[in-house]
Amino acid sequence: MNYNPNDIEAKWQQYWSENQTFKASNNSEKPKYYVLDMFPYPSGAGLHVGHPLGYIASDIVARYKRHQGFNVLHPQGYDSFGLPAEQYAIQTGQHPAITTETNIKRYREQLDKIGFSFDWSREVRTSNPEYYKWTQWIFIQLFNSWYNKDADKAEDISTLKAIFEKEGNATVNAVCDDAIVPFTAAEWNEFTSEEQQKILLQYRLTYLAETEVNWCPALGTVLANDEIVNGVSERGGHPVVRKKMTQWSMRISAYAERLLEGLNRIDWTESLKESQRNWIGKSVGASVTFNVKESDATIEVFTTRPDTIFGVTFMTLAPEHDLVAQITTDEQKAEVAAYIEATAKRSERERMADVKTISGVFTGAYAEHPFSKEPIPIWIGDYVLAGYGTGAVMAVPCGDERDYAFANHFKGTNGMPEIKNIFNQDISEEAFAAKEGFELVASDFLNGLGYKEGVKKAIEQLEAIGAGEAKVNYRLRDAVFSRQRYWGEPFPVYYVNGMPQMIADAHLPIKLPEVEKYLPTETGEPPLGNATVWAWDTVNNEVVANDKIDHETVFPLELNTMPGWAGSSWYFNRYMDAGNTEAFASQEALNYWKDVDLYIGGSEHATGHLLYSRFWQKFLFDKGVVPVDEYAKKLINQGMILGTSAFVCRASISFEPIREIGLINDMQKVYDVIDEYCHKVIDNKIYISDSLVEEYKTNKIAWNENKCIIQWKQDLLSILVEKGFDIVGLDLVVLAEYHLLHVDVNMVNSSNELDIELFRQWRSEFKDAEFILEDGKYIVGREVEKMSKSKYNVVNPDDICAEYGADTLRLYEMFLGPLEQAKPWNTAGMTGVSGFLKKLWRLYTTDEGFSISDAAPTKEMYKVLHQTIKKATEDIKNFSFNTSVSQFMICVNELGKLKCNHRAILEPLAVLVSPYAPHIAEELWAGLGNEDSIATVDYPKFEEKYLVESSKEYPVSFNGKMRFKLELPLDLTKEEIEKIVLEEERTQQQLAGRTPKKVIVVPGKIINIVG
Repeated sequence: MNYNPNDIEAKWQQYWSENQTFKASNNSEKPKYYVLDMFPYPSGAGLHVGHPLGYIASDIVARYKRHQGFNVLHPQGYDSFGLPAEQYAIQTGQHPAITTETNIKRYREQLDKIGFSFDWSREVRTSNPEYYKWTQWIFIQLFNSWYNKDADKAEDISTLKAIFEKEGNATVNAVCDDAIVPFTAAEWNEFTSEEQQKILLQYRLTYLAETEVNWCPALGTVLANDEIVNGVSERGGHPVVRKKMTQWSMRISAYAERLLEGLNRIDWTESLKESQRNWIGKSVGASVTFNVKESDATIEVFTTRPDTIFGVTFMTLAPEHDLVAQITTDEQKAEVAAYIEATAKRSERERMADVKTISGVFTGAYAEHPFSKEPIPIWIGDYVLAGYGTGAVMAVPCGDERDYAFANHFKGTNGMPEIKNIFNQDISEEAFAAKEGFELVASDFLNGLGYKEGVKKAIEQLEAIGAGEAKVNYRLRDAVFSRQRYWGEPFPVYYVNGMPQMIADAHLPIKLPEVEKYLPTETGEPPLGNATVWAWDTVNNEVVANDKIDHETVFPLELNTMPGWAGSSWYFNRYMDAGNTEAFASQEALNYWKDVDLYIGGSEHATGHLLYSRFWQKFLFDKGVVPVDEYAKKLINQGMILGTSAFVCRASISFEPIREIGLINDMQKVYDVIDEYCHKVIDNKIYISDSLVEEYKTNKIAWNENKCIIQWKQDLLSILVEKGFDIVGLDLVVLAEYHLLHVDVNMVNSSNELDIELFRQWRSEFKDAEFILEDGKYIVGREVEKMSKSKYNVVNPDDICAEYGADTLRLYEMFLGPLEQAKPWNTAGMTGVSGFLKKLWRLYTTDEGFSISDAAPTKEMYKVLHQTIKKATEDIKNFSFNTSVSQFMICVNELGKLKCNHRAILEPLAVLVSPYAPHIAEELWAGLGNEDSIATVDYPKFEEKYLVESSKEYPVSFNGKMRFKLELPLDLTKEEIEKIVLEEERTQQQLAGRTPKKVIVVPGKIINIVG
């Protein structure tokens, strides 16, 4: 009876679907266990073998927990809004919804083939109106909330209005805009409605403000920092510039301290938690105010080293700082403007990462030292960021390496004085950045103090003169929440006299309108500006045609859409009650599931999705919507499966004319003929097999002996003759440049041999390719790198499932190595795992069919089984899935040697294997005579007694040389062992009548007879 994985897997996938085997209940007496994967964006490329790694790991845990008697929620869905579908729509005119639906269908087919135990009845799609209705609802809750620092939580905006009406804003301790103007209760009550709305916007948790953003002109949208790589857009590689735009923002900064504190209560990987701590960037120090000379302006800086206040040599503002235009002198305006324009082309991440490049411009303005009143020159420099702190730095070059480098770079130029040294330490070679081992000098009232005393004293004096105060600062900035895209959640917002108004909950969702094109309008508005039916009728509470806008009852709707992280910031809660049309999720469902027990996903989302989603969860907790303020107890980052890329080496050939005697009258014309010939005939034609590349790079003789080169030389010389050139004594020397090109790995066999004909057919530029072969073969170069469509190293899981089966794929991905580590893919390794499954199958079957014995197993069989139970149980708890697969292989080999076909061993073995290879496990379980699915069968329990040895096989030695072995009970005394061994016939033969001088017995270890 042969093992046929394709038939078996199709059978059980259909069974699971028809019987809804993995459907979770919101009403169960069982304990709950919630396993979550980061849901995928459904791209047109589909899944490659790297994508399922985390899904397989989570599926193993989900299946294991079902065996343990848990009510398991293991859902799946799609993060289906996004830029790729929109870009495709721009290129083709096809609606993104159609593209997305097609891609989802493809993903679903691939996911089903791998046999995941997802509860598909809870599927969510962020682009479905039924889903984004609640994303819009959450946005409205944020708009209608403010952060009360005294209560340390978000509260309804109505409570803030009540305070304003009674007390004004003098006593309000809120997270809000910086430039808050104080007002009394009487003044508040006299304000117009519009004035009140403007003030409330300064306090709301989501608000409109002019913000520095990453603008990508080619894509026509704002990009988040994590959507930019090396200064260009991750999507398409387009230039990105910094510019100011009116945008919706989220006050995530209100939750900075709580986001930090919460990390101490969740079991997430330490590296991920450290990434979030660094991103939040808590610093303790002081806020210091500097007056700008000959101006009413002031500059506020945050510093962690107020003790160095007397070492301030210059100040640096971010190029985007609001004060730059105001304080720059006429003489410096042109230079400052040019610098600002250049800086706008660099992303914040690029500026933060570039510690080597030093650039800046003097504004011509000066600030006043708060104590000494000395003038301090004000510069701008791109190492200062407008969004971090106050966008201004008090530069103390004697104590900071970057300030030191800046001061020395501009030493002797206008606006850069000598470095002030305030430490009793030498700074001739480098800054003194330590916080100990010094005394302050040239620092007035701080002289003789160290770091801690100096900080305390400096803050006291700053507060005394009203020039500063102690402060805690966070690097975390409010998150821009607008995107100039079509394919995203519409804002439930319309505008009355330019002020945003929320659409009532009862009228949600506000659905995306139809548009003729998905590009921004000709006047620069976002794509929704192309919609002709995109206005809000406040009487009938519906979306109506734009031509009905009268600004009395019909008003314009918001043209921006929400960013990709909107829908992904709460989806884990929606899975708990995905079909609920009346609420975000029922309180019963939320209280039952509470939070995610295990979340598996990529570490690349540390400071994006995983931070934003924690922020939304804490907000929803404050509002009483969810029962816990951290949504995932444990999070594991799966490593990356790397592709083994294949490369061909292309030689770009040209010829250099050399003539020993005389000159050709017009050598330039000869070059022109050669260039034209090379361009028409030779370009992109020569490809060198891998091991020959170095020879051709270093050995010119190799080129001159090449038959293609010989022919091309002859043809070229003939052309020169035809054109009338004197070629006597003329030689053509080969010049070559070498380029490595990715080639599709599907054209390369396991011996690294390129299929030349497939390569020629792949692209038109390769159809006339010439190959320099080794032993008649073209061997490609190989390199392990990220698996990516652009590198042509993607392996399709469909192909693996078709050839080897899904169970083989699942086991192999786990067998590759520890879950958290990056691992190279090698399809050749599949055969070993496939062979293991065939051996497993043969334990249960013969040529005629299933052959199971009900006889009692031997103790050796029980020992092998319980070793495997112990190991598999420990490994799943430790997420060490690779070692479990190894143990299964050992177990099957041992049971094969013992010729085990015993039901008492093989039934629990099928359950052990089930989380990893569920299809074959189901088939084996049915073959054992069971009618129901194996999915919820009790997990085998480990029994220590089967591993406890009752006897020991002793090596018996004579004068230190082992002569035979003797098995004895382990509970014998030393004397009993000695008596038995001396009476043993083989002992008597060795002694040959001699009386031994000594018998050494170590119970449980050795027996040695001396003499």
